[in-house]
Amino acid sequence: MAIPRPEPRGYPGNLGLLFAEHAGASRPAIIDLCDPAAPRAVSFRELDAACDAAARGLARAGLVPGERIGILSLNRAEFVVTLLGAMRAGVVPVPINIKLAADTIAYILRDAGAKLVCAEPALRHLCPAAMRVVEFGGVGDDAFERFADPGPFTAFEPAPDSVAVQPYTSGSTGRPKGVLLSHYGQNWSRRILAHTRGTTERDVILVAAPLYHKNALNAIKQGLTAGACLPLLPQFSVERYLDAIGRYRCTVISGVPTMMSMALAQKSQLAATNTTSVRTVMMGSAPASGQLLAELKQAFPNAEPLVVYGITEGGPVPLGPHPAGKPRPPGSIGVPYPGTEAKLLNGPHADEGELIVRNPGILLAYHNLPQETAQRIRDGWYRTGDICRRDRDGFYYFIGRTDDMFVCGGENIFPVEVESLIERHPAVHQAVVLPFDHELKGQVPYAFVVLKNGAAAAEEDIRQFALANGPAYQHPRRVFFLERMPLAGTNKIDRQQLRKWVGEGALENSLAQVKQTAKPI
Repeated sequence: MAIPRPEPRGYPGNLGLLFAEHAGASRPAIIDLCDPAAPRAVSFRELDAACDAAARGLARAGLVPGERIGILSLNRAEFVVTLLGAMRAGVVPVPINIKLAADTIAYILRDAGAKLVCAEPALRHLCPAAMRVVEFGGVGDDAFERFADPGPFTAFEPAPDSVAVQPYTSGSTGRPKGVLLSHYGQNWSRRILAHTRGTTERDVILVAAPLYHKNALNAIKQGLTAGACLPLLPQFSVERYLDAIGRYRCTVISGVPTMMSMALAQKSQLAATNTTSVRTVMMGSAPASGQLLAELKQAFPNAEPLVVYGITEGGPVPLGPHPAGKPRPPGSIGVPYPGTEAKLLNGPHADEGELIVRNPGILLAYHNLPQETAQRIRDGWYRTGDICRRDRDGFYYFIGRTDDMFVCGGENIFPVEVESLIERHPAVHQAVVLPFDHELKGQVPYAFVVLKNGAAAAEEDIRQFALANGPAYQHPRRVFFLERMPLAGTNKIDRQQLRKWVGEGALENSLAQVKQTAKPI
C-alpha cells in the first residue's frame, strides 16, 4: 500500500487531537448517561484536559509509542478519554467487545501484546489474572482517576504509517483479526464524515452502539470533529434510547437496523416522544428493508433515513452523497466519497460483483497476519467481501456477503434478498433468513420472523406470500416466529443463537402456539 501524503501543515496529525478546534469550549462535548439519575456533562475543555491526563498517566506508567492497551468497558466518558489519550501518547488503544468469551478476550490481549487494560470493575474478571488492570470508577491504587496525571501534554507526532487504533473483527468465521488503522487515514475519514454530512456544533448526536464497534467510533469522530454534543448511553436500551432522543433534542441518531426496529416496536413510548428534532437516522452493519425505511420516515418526520456502509477494515464509510446532488434512492448505500475509488469484480455483469475500495482510510494491514493482508489488499485496493450492485446513476446497493451466499438446488441465494421479500408481507415487522442443510437441495432458507404489534400470521401464510411474490427457490422451507431477535455484542442479530435454538428444537413450541392463534390478514 502506498504511503499517504502527510497532513497539511499546521493541522494536528495525531488523531487524539481531533477536536483541537473546540478544545477551549465550555459547551458539552459528552453527556455521560451511565447513571440515569445523574447525567454527567463533560465540556470540550474538560475532555481535552482529561485526555492529556490520560496520556501523561500512560507515559508515567512506562508505556511508549507503538505499545498497546486494551479497553474493556461499556460506553462512558472514560472510554473516550482513554481512547484519545492513548493516541496522544502514541500508544495504540485496542477496543474489545465485552460480550466475547473470556478466552477470546485473552486471545485478543495476547495477540495485541497489550501492556494493560482499562476496564469496568464488573468486567475485570474477564481479564487474564496476570494482566495489569486500571479500573474505571474503581477505588484504590489502580483506579483510573489515580492513574491519570493531570497537566499539559505534548502529543506524539505520528509518521504517515503510524497506527492510531487497533480494533478487532468480530471473529464470526474464525479468530478475531486485529485491524491496523493509521492516524493519517482516520484523520482523513473523520473530516470526510463531518463535512459530507453537514455536521456542526449545533448537532446533538446520540451514541448507543458500543464504542468498540465502528458505528459508534465513527459517530464519536464525526461529532467531536464538528464540535457537536454527544449524549452517550452505556449500552443500547430501547426505553432509554427513546427517552434520550426527546430529552436532549437529538438531531442525529445512529445504530444498526435491529436497534431501529426495536425502537419502532415501542409504539406507546415512541408516540409520546418528540422526534421532530431528528434530521438524520443513520443505519449500518446490516441491510435495512424498504419497509423499515418507510416506518422510520413516519416516526421521524423531519429526518432522512440513511443506510450507510462501512467496514472495520475501512475505518470510514466509503460511500456517501451523490456529487451532483441527486437524491439517494431508498436502500442505497450511496456513491464513493471524494478520495474513494470503488470497483465491482467477478460478478454476472459490470454493475454487480464484489466491492473493492481504495482510499486513505483503509487498514495498513492485519496485525501479525501477512498472508491475510496480502490476500485482501492488493496495490492499495481492499477486497471487502461484500457483493454490491450499481445503478445507472452510480448509486451502490448492498446485496450480501460473499460468504453469506448459499446454493439451493443450483440457484444462488443471498439471505438479504429473501428477508426483503418476506418483510413486504403486511404482518411482518422484521425477518432474518439463514441457510440450513437439505439432503436434496444442498441448503434451503429458514426464516425467523417478528410480527408487527397486533398482527397475526401463520407459517404457511409467509411461505405462500414468498412463493407468490418471488422466485420459488427463495421461499422459506420453515418459518419461526419470535417476539424479538436475539442480539450479539455489536447489536447485530445473533445468528449463531438462532441456529442453536433450531438445533435444540427450542422454537417448535412457540411456533405451534403462533399457528394456533394466528389468522391470515
